[in-house]
Amino acid sequence: MKPHGDIAQQQANLIVTSTLLMLLIIVPVIFLTLYFAYRYRQSNTEATYAPDWDHSTRLELVIWGAPLLIIIALGAITWISTHKLDPFRPLDRIAEDKPLPADVKPLEVYAVSMDWKWLFIYPEQGIATVNELAAPVDRPIRFKLTSTTVMNTFYIPALAGMIYTMPGMQTELNAVINKAGVYDGMSAHYSGAGFSDMRFKFHGLTDADFAQWVQSNKAAGASLDRQAYMKLEMPSTKEPVQRFATVEAGLWSAIVDRCVDGRKMCASQMMAIDAAGGAGKGGVAATMRSPWRDLNGERRERTVVAALCTPTNLQGLPLEALPYEAQPN
Repeated sequence: MKPHGDIAQQQANLIVTSTLLMLLIIVPVIFLTLYFAYRYRQSNTEATYAPDWDHSTRLELVIWGAPLLIIIALGAITWISTHKLDPFRPLDRIAEDKPLPADVKPLEVYAVSMDWKWLFIYPEQGIATVNELAAPVDRPIRFKLTSTTVMNTFYIPALAGMIYTMPGMQTELNAVINKAGVYDGMSAHYSGAGFSDMRFKFHGLTDADFAQWVQSNKAAGASLDRQAYMKLEMPSTKEPVQRFATVEAGLWSAIVDRCVDGRKMCASQMMAIDAAGGAGKGGVAATMRSPWRDLNGERRERTVVAALCTPTNLQGLPLEALPYEAQPN
């Protein structure tokens, strides 16, 4: 209830306002309940005794009118706030008394919830981190979020509300941090054995400190290509902070499309084929078994739809079987 991000502050104010409006009904009802119990107790012979009383227009207006006005007020506030605090809506201010400068470009961060860790990709800076997030103070942040296997919830209480991450889908969150510091981030949706350790630190930094943080990642990090991502995707718990100095181009799109390894058909390709009428009987057979290891290291397999024409699954085919664009000159 004491956040340091403008979106979270507005959400906290909404909770306080709604609570106070509801207390306008709750407090008098509690008070009158205790008052009537005391006033009309059996031992109080001075209280008015009216066993045949059954109606009062004035009392009915109060009983129904006051809650109705409160509900109308709550409905209006909810309607306005739902649109104003829409996580997909770009920010129009940094804080209550700070309008958004026209020349400020939002910091883009791609967030991937894994089993059981968080991967953050900075496309503008060309770096990535695991279980560590940083952003400059008073600069809008545009998060794009997805998941690898199951639903999770991206949640930094000091920054903004909870946003779900789902495999094969991209959600969005626009927020800003207004005070430098280190804040807790977590998954707030149960996702299996390592859920309780699926936490990270969010650093609110000055512009100079953020630039230094980026440079430190580039200096000490490895390269996040598709092979590195496939290893990172395997289930693990209590994963330490990792830094990547470079990120392979197109990796984020492949993550959302669920075809990082190059052997599976991308979700967008599958949807395009379905939209065109399907792949016929051949599409039914175009599946393969993909190896997978669980948290205990046990080897498992899962059925996936094979990609149609990629360098991975074209190897070994006779020349006449290759599509024209894949044949060598």
